[in-house]
Amino acid sequence: MFRPNASKPASKPASRVATLLVAGALALTACSSGDTEPAAGTADGKAGGLIAIITPSHDNPFFKAEADAAEAKAKALGYTTTSTSHDDDPNKQSELIDSAITAGAKAIVLDNAGADASIGPIRKAVDAGVKVFLIDREINQTGVATAQIVANNSQGASLVAEEFVKAMGSAGSYVELTGKASDTNAGVRSSAFASVISQYPNLTVAAKETANWDQQEAFTKIETILQKNKGIKGIIAGNDTMALGAVAAVKAAGLGGKVIVAGFDGSPDAVAAIKSGDLLATGLQPAVLIAETAVTQADEVIRTGKATKSEKQSIDCVLINKDNANSYTLFALK
Repeated sequence: MFRPNASKPASKPASRVATLLVAGALALTACSSGDTEPAAGTADGKAGGLIAIITPSHDNPFFKAEADAAEAKAKALGYTTTSTSHDDDPNKQSELIDSAITAGAKAIVLDNAGADASIGPIRKAVDAGVKVFLIDREINQTGVATAQIVANNSQGASLVAEEFVKAMGSAGSYVELTGKASDTNAGVRSSAFASVISQYPNLTVAAKETANWDQQEAFTKIETILQKNKGIKGIIAGNDTMALGAVAAVKAAGLGGKVIVAGFDGSPDAVAAIKSGDLLATGLQPAVLIAETAVTQADEVIRTGKATKSEKQSIDCVLINKDNANSYTLFALK
């Protein structure tokens, strides 16, 4: 029986040591030049200095893609960078933000570790003169970060739900897998799924479970559900990682090709599963474009001292299915 690999969480002492090493590296970056850098956020008309990039774990291809894109864009514009992961741990995120402040970062590009828990550390960075540009996930407050740039999750999830309904023939029993409750995207996508599916009374939800964006947890949840209910016709998941866990559980139960599965994110593995017929569709989040946009706007603020875009910004998603899967590149379409 296939089971997805489960990554082993790092111990708290190891995490603390890693964070201290990051802080040391950042401090060396800040002190490596004999010239004194302008204070963070100081507009001197010139690009350059440190941009700190902080995201969830790079084990997830979505977060790795956005971190790599932000780093490449920043370097192309003349900045030095650090790229670290908070692993969805608010305490670790706070320590990494403190390290960026200490290192004299001019800006932070952040995919945050909690819509409420992140507000305080972001405010601390801003108070220290470091501009913060949020990507992918919003926080539950405006007027703190310079920008909150996200995919249009509601629009994208609606596209996936419409494709799911069509494949289900507007009838049958289905399961929904949701993401982390602390992530605003989880609620937005679930609400969008419901707004579409609720229009079809012959579609009934057999179970709605959180799998916390995790493939192994999704596998276990679906495995248990399928053991109790062999009549499940479809599974719709809030991200591709959970969708792929569901696909694996469906296959393990001997139901491959008999249960419709849809996801969200537009990950390379999900698109491969669409091509093989294991996955119906995914909603492509333009992770690379969002990350590059954040860095471009950070550069503008660093050079001019002002932002010309509104704080809240969203970029539309695209449905990926068997019709356009061959046009896919990394979190984008050709």
